[in-house]
Formats: sequence, C-alpha cells, structure tokens
Amino acid sequence: MEKVWFAIKDDQLIDTPALVVYHERVQHNIAAMVRLAGAPDRLIPHVKTYKMAEIVQLQLAAGIRKFKAATIAEAEMVALAGGTFVLIAHQLVGPKAERLAQLQAKYPQVQFASLVDCPEMAAHLDQTLAQHQLTAQVFVDVNNAMDRSGHPVDPALFAFYQSLADRAAYPHLHCAGLHVYDGNFRQSDFTERKRAIDAAFDPVETLVDQIVAAGLPQPMVVCGGTPAFTAHAQRKGVHCSPGTCLLSDWGYGESLPEQPFEWAALLLTRIISKPKPGYLTLDLGHKAVAAENPLDKRVKFLNLDDYQVISQSEEHLVLAVDDWDRYQVGQLFYGVPYHICPTVNLYNEVSVVENGAIVGQWPVVARNRKLTV
Repeated sequence: MEKVWFAIKDDQLIDTPALVVYHERVQHNIAAMVRLAGAPDRLIPHVKTYKMAEIVQLQLAAGIRKFKAATIAEAEMVALAGGTFVLIAHQLVGPKAERLAQLQAKYPQVQFASLVDCPEMAAHLDQTLAQHQLTAQVFVDVNNAMDRSGHPVDPALFAFYQSLADRAAYPHLHCAGLHVYDGNFRQSDFTERKRAIDAAFDPVETLVDQIVAAGLPQPMVVCGGTPAFTAHAQRKGVHCSPGTCLLSDWGYGESLPEQPFEWAALLLTRIISKPKPGYLTLDLGHKAVAAENPLDKRVKFLNLDDYQVISQSEEHLVLAVDDWDRYQVGQLFYGVPYHICPTVNLYNEVSVVENGAIVGQWPVVARNRKLTV
C-alpha cells in the first residue's frame, strides 16, 4: 500500500489531541506565496494564523521582511524573530497605545505601525507617543467592503488622511498609507470573487489618486488577506497580506480552489470510547479544534470514511460510523481543521514533521496576550 503524505512514523507515541505542522509543506506554501506576489517585498504576511517565531524565520529566509500582526504579543514575536517591519492591524485603543510606545522603545531596530480610523484615536496615539518622545507610522484603516472596522469610503476620508499627513497636527505620527481588508469576498468561483473585489477597490484607487494629486507622498497600500490574495496579487502598486495560506485549512482549501497552497497543519486524535453500536468518541473537543462553525464544518478526517459528526463537547467529539466493529479504542485519526487560525490558538506547542517523522516542537509563543511588553 502506498504511504500517504500525512502518515507519521511512530505516531502511536504521540499523545492526543495534538497539532502537527509539516515543515516541507510550510516551505512549499511560502514559495507559492512569493511566486504569486511576484517578489517577496510585495508581501506583508499576517502572523495571526500560526503565532510561531520559527515560521517567521522561514519567511525571512525567503526574503520577506515585513509582517502584519493582530496583537502586541504577535508584533513582539516578529521583532524577536528578526523582522524589521510590523503593521499591527488594529486601532490601538486604551492601554494598547502605551504598549506600542514601550514596544518601539524596546526594539528600536524595528519599524512598528498601527491603524487609525478616527481623529480621536489618532490624537490618543499621538499624545501617548509624545510622552515617550517617539514617532510611529500609522495607516488609515479603510472600510471599503467588510463593515468590521475602518473609516467609511466617503468625502471625509480624504480629509482625514490629509489631516494625518499634517505633522503640525500630529507631530508624532507618520502617515504611511492605507490598510484595506476585504475578507468578506469568498466566492469559490475566482472570476466572480475577483470582480467583487475589484469593484470594492475602485474607490480606494480614486482615493490614492486624490492623495497623489494633493502633492502628498505615494501611499503604501496594504490590502487583502488570503481570500483576496490571488486578486490583489494581479494589482500593481499594492502590498498583499495573506496569512492563513502559510498553514492552509479545509475551509479555504474548499472555497479558494485556484490557490496552490497545501494543508500544512493537521490534528491527531484517538478513539477513547465506543459508547454504543455505530458510535465512536474521539478526544477532539471544543478545546482541541476551533468550534465556531457548525458541527459538520470543524474537522475533516483524512483516514476515516463514511462518518457523521453527532455532537461535540469540551473534551469529546462523537461520530456515527459504518462498520463499527472494524474500529478499536485507541485508534488514531488525522484531521484537517476547517479553520486553522483559532485552532492553533488552542495549543501551547506543535510537533514538527520532516520526512515523515517528528523532529521537534515549536512553541506557539504569541498565543499569549503578552510576551514582555
């Protein structure tokens, strides 16, 4: 029988539930990401999916120097790994502005940036940085489609951008450009998805023309995530910020068929009970795989056929199966999560697979909300 790609030598020694990362497949995905972008300097990949310094370092080895993060801890992880630019893709409200200032002071060799979408928070950030005699980059967060965060695309947007570019108004902020996230476009047909992405991006291109016509510097435009990556990669003059594609998952693998990324992270789980004929219980509960989607969209087993997910609780996943007698308590299954990002966040470390064998562990260091800052 031909060996399947995911099979791990001595997998009976791995305690479950476990998350394993396939090193060669991560490298494949990095190379594919660079190839789609055309050059590594067009990429600002998001680190929120994996939260591991080792994967940042693999990208650095591929020539990628800029990264995007969701938290202060993720940004510090990138700094510790050797990254030189980190865009924190949030507006830093409350104490987070102070944490950004401390981060910039601790890692002066790294350029940190964050988002703003209103004058109040721009002033809050400017005043906080002033107390530390620091300057930081900001990007205007543009709400062109998703309605989750950002300044709406309206006449006030250009005026807001102009005000941020006025160093007299905000002496401790340097307005570097625009952040445009359109993760709501997930049509499986790429032509249809690209058409929707392009239509939503049209007013952003108009805004860029306004900025340049006003004599301001050409803005850096950071756009899209993994769903929009293959569309924005065809657009000149922008930077792309995919993230999930580094590990990939069942959800995007199903909905983004044109993308060449491979599943690089799998879950290992075992049968812990056969509670009644036709039923198997696995040790893969809410605490081991992301559970925000319906029961049938949480995990896809690669070495188990003809099953139905019946229920899930904190520590248990119950399946209905055919040929119940063929399965034994303790039997191991491999599964790909539907949503890898929150699944990674459930694990303190992952086991790393090379050439079909476990070769070590990588800590999910930025799973923590705070490293040192």
